[in-house]
Amino acid sequence: MDVFERVVITGVGLVSPNGNNLAEFRSALLSGVSGVLPYEVRYFGKTVAGVCNFPATKYQNRKDIRRGTRAGSIAIYCANEAVVDSGVDWERVDKSQVGVFIGITEHGNVETENEIYNIKQYDYDCKMWSHFHNPRTVANNPAGEVTLNLGITGAHYCIGAACAAGNAGIIQGVQMLRLGEVDLALAGGVSESIHAFGIFAAFAAQNALAEHGDPAKASRPFDVNRNGIVVSEGGCIYMLERLSDARRRNAKIYGEVVGYAMNSDATDFVLPNAERQLECMEKAIKRAGLKPDQIDIVSTHATATAMGDIQEINALRTLFKDSEKTYINNTKSFIGHAMGAAGVLELAGNLPSFGDGVIHPTINCDELDPECEIKNMVIGKPQNVGKINYILNNSFGMVGTNCVVIVGNF
Repeated sequence: MDVFERVVITGVGLVSPNGNNLAEFRSALLSGVSGVLPYEVRYFGKTVAGVCNFPATKYQNRKDIRRGTRAGSIAIYCANEAVVDSGVDWERVDKSQVGVFIGITEHGNVETENEIYNIKQYDYDCKMWSHFHNPRTVANNPAGEVTLNLGITGAHYCIGAACAAGNAGIIQGVQMLRLGEVDLALAGGVSESIHAFGIFAAFAAQNALAEHGDPAKASRPFDVNRNGIVVSEGGCIYMLERLSDARRRNAKIYGEVVGYAMNSDATDFVLPNAERQLECMEKAIKRAGLKPDQIDIVSTHATATAMGDIQEINALRTLFKDSEKTYINNTKSFIGHAMGAAGVLELAGNLPSFGDGVIHPTINCDELDPECEIKNMVIGKPQNVGKINYILNNSFGMVGTNCVVIVGNF
């Protein structure tokens, strides 16, 4: 297989706090509609979160939902939607040549917390521990649940890459297609994070959990008064194909994955490293055969933490300098931080820009932090800039993992 075989996106399936398909999601982003709501979680209490409401029973029966996991249900819904959206003749597809590659930030915390809570009611009698616990908590669960649901017998696994995991899922799908290991790749990321009290407690202990009187304004990257992360759930899975196969069946094409890169900070558990982020973006651009001023949209990772946003902007300033052509936006301001699903949802929200030339804004940035100033940041309202050729999608995660994916207009 030619390692330079071109790979394209032919289907999109998503679940987000402000939309359950690409059309709904994009409409919300252009209309300034937040998906962040008041939320209460066991032990921790009242907070805010990006909460998803999707029809899980569209593709699962209630027994399977009870037996499986929230992450699995999200993945199943997204994968099925991607299959339908792609237009592939699923009944005739060789399921042994389909791969499922799903990025996750963590998996099993929700189920473990729930089981411990349950056995506490029975004086910690382990006989009351669920016999479904092991298959629910293994790291490959969400991808595995997809294969069970869709009858896929090709390779499946999850990629643990913290908040860069969704982008890493895309990269894995591209690589497996280029290796000839699969003919179709369902690739992306999912998150069930809001159902674990521990993640809220941990961010609160770090003074990194967002607070605001109006939940819709809690997630505010780049704003001088930002005060932390809004935890969210969600998912997005893409159908990826080799361009030659997509052309053969006359598939619609959302975009082409033209470049990507991953690297590691190797400096801190949580504090991002702007120099390593810069190197990751540079490597992805070089792999794509591009120059920085050819990038039209940078979809930022910025989570609304004090130093995280500044570090990313520092890297962007160095790379793009005063480029007149490169525009900067952020999707977490609408939906919060969907962890393993963050990067893929953020990419999805920008993909329609290839067709309409419009860049969705960053919302809730009422007073831009001077340390986050950069040319062409789109704030408050959409901006029509005409033809858009390349989107650079940033995702950075804890313990210093960085992942950049570049998608081109086809």
